[in-house]
Amino acid sequence: MPYPIDRKLVVGVSSNALFNLEEEDEIFLNEGVEKYRQYQIENKNKSLNGGIAMPFIKRFLNINNVYIEELPVEVVLLSKNSPETGIRIFNAIKEHNLSISRAAFTSGNSPYRYIPAYNVSLFLSTNEGDVINAINSNYGAGRILKTNINDDDEDMELRVAFDFDGVIADDQAEKIFKETDQLDLFHQHELTHIEEPHNPGPLASFFRKLSFFQQLETKKEIEDKNYKKIVKTAIVTARNAPSHERAIKTLQDWGVTVDEMFLLGGIEKARILDIIKPHLFFDDQISHLDPKLENIPLVHIPFGVANKK
Repeated sequence: MPYPIDRKLVVGVSSNALFNLEEEDEIFLNEGVEKYRQYQIENKNKSLNGGIAMPFIKRFLNINNVYIEELPVEVVLLSKNSPETGIRIFNAIKEHNLSISRAAFTSGNSPYRYIPAYNVSLFLSTNEGDVINAINSNYGAGRILKTNINDDDEDMELRVAFDFDGVIADDQAEKIFKETDQLDLFHQHELTHIEEPHNPGPLASFFRKLSFFQQLETKKEIEDKNYKKIVKTAIVTARNAPSHERAIKTLQDWGVTVDEMFLLGGIEKARILDIIKPHLFFDDQISHLDPKLENIPLVHIPFGVANKK
């Protein structure tokens, strides 16, 4: 029996993140809402190309093809379109064969307030204001940046990479580093508090729930030697030894696991990301999200001390 929505891992996605609507956005910005409305209605059956979030969304929904009885994941459209202009979006959803049936059309208003109503653990949007509103309301959200994506349809493994501080955990450690500006003092602080788990960050809930599927995947691998995992997670952090241990102990305390962890100690994250090629990479520091990275959807988490002006 399929899970009810309050037991599912739910991702909310905006229309602009799911599809390429650059032409439509230009009409809205330069010609106004009425011209935009007219264009969308007149072109309701015109195809839309996938947006930056499409590779992730396709593979995320593919989890339901493995767990066909539970159908444990869901994607909800959270859109500023009106119901009538949203017809084109749902036609495109059908054309791309995406199993998305729930939506909120808010006619220009920020949809972030409806995140808890749909049990959304992660909201992906291209709109910075909507994401900041969500983060400030303690909802998991990220702004997906424009990068060049060339998806490989033959590869259906879902790869998700996370920064640690300010994303999975809160920004407590980052605050210590910024206050002291000395790496030795930061390491000493983390060693002193090594037995204290970090407080959850904005994507802790999403990370924990995604980790749950990894545990099921491990069980499937044990039961079936021919089974190939479809979900892979990684932590890519600027931490290095000895501050790594508190991060690992935090994950253990939460009862979650990660497939790979990279402790870079100042090495550019792009070196690792270019090898992993995740379908999403989350980081709270915009300087770590290099738009020159090809085929990597980058997501900025505007949270904590790293985003204080």
